[in-house]
Amino acid sequence: MRFFEMTIARLLDVGAEAAAALADKRSVVALESTIITHGMPFPQNLETALMLEETVRANGAIPATVAVVEGRLKAGLDRETLERLARLSGGVVKASRRDLSAVAARNGTAGTTVAATMFVAALAGIEIFATGGIGGVHRGAAETFDISADLIELSRTKVAVVCAGAKSILDIAKTLEFLESQGVPVIGYRCDEFPAFFARSSGVKLDHRCDGAHDLARMIRLQQDIGPGGLLIANPIPESHALDAASIEARINEAVVEAKAQGVGQKEVTPFLLRRIVELTDGRSLEANMALVKNNAVVAAQVAIELSRL
Repeated sequence: MRFFEMTIARLLDVGAEAAAALADKRSVVALESTIITHGMPFPQNLETALMLEETVRANGAIPATVAVVEGRLKAGLDRETLERLARLSGGVVKASRRDLSAVAARNGTAGTTVAATMFVAALAGIEIFATGGIGGVHRGAAETFDISADLIELSRTKVAVVCAGAKSILDIAKTLEFLESQGVPVIGYRCDEFPAFFARSSGVKLDHRCDGAHDLARMIRLQQDIGPGGLLIANPIPESHALDAASIEARINEAVVEAKAQGVGQKEVTPFLLRRIVELTDGRSLEANMALVKNNAVVAAQVAIELSRL
């Protein structure tokens, strides 16, 4: 282990349940915490966090929700800590990888983004991570250069990420172009087009498709050997909860205009837009969000089991 990895590992606490599973080479799935701290209001955020952990367990794997708590990098949270994070909804830092040292230095608490969760998961030895949607290239990035750190982390950290595509508030075509430039393989799980979070398709074709958890596990292991980074698994929202693509696009555009008018920028853009879209869809987008992230947890647990068998 390199020196900086040994140093940062001193800040890492792996929950007892996850640590025992990793020691026994059993299946573990990492889960992010920004869905708790910034993605949903209380108490839906706590309900969703507990539902996701139970979903992973019901499918044969052990959940490890990742966060920063009082300056410690955590992979695996107890119920009390989950509830504390949920009640702090919006009142803590949204930490990407760049923020980890600053938050840890002041003994702070933070929800971890996809990028930060990948980093902590890899540090803990967890191979797969389930989220809702990844960050990506923001609309108007030609002027703002607003490109999520999630994409860079995928290019350098060997953790597989199961998602429902990129958040539909983003420029999906440019997001995939960026991932291609960074050498990140994107695999459609039982789909030929990249999903658009609330909608099952974005209209953007994928080069690779896989229809089974065992084959996905083999791809992940091969990507670990080939590298340099991780693998992105695009798993569409269940059809029963998908929203009409044209309708949700109209609501997104409305929310984007409002964000610009109010001067919302940087890390606050995504929470603002997701919150506003919930309001504009009378809560239907929140229900869809919960359904898609649960679906991703199921797939991640199934793949984690196959990884432990390889």
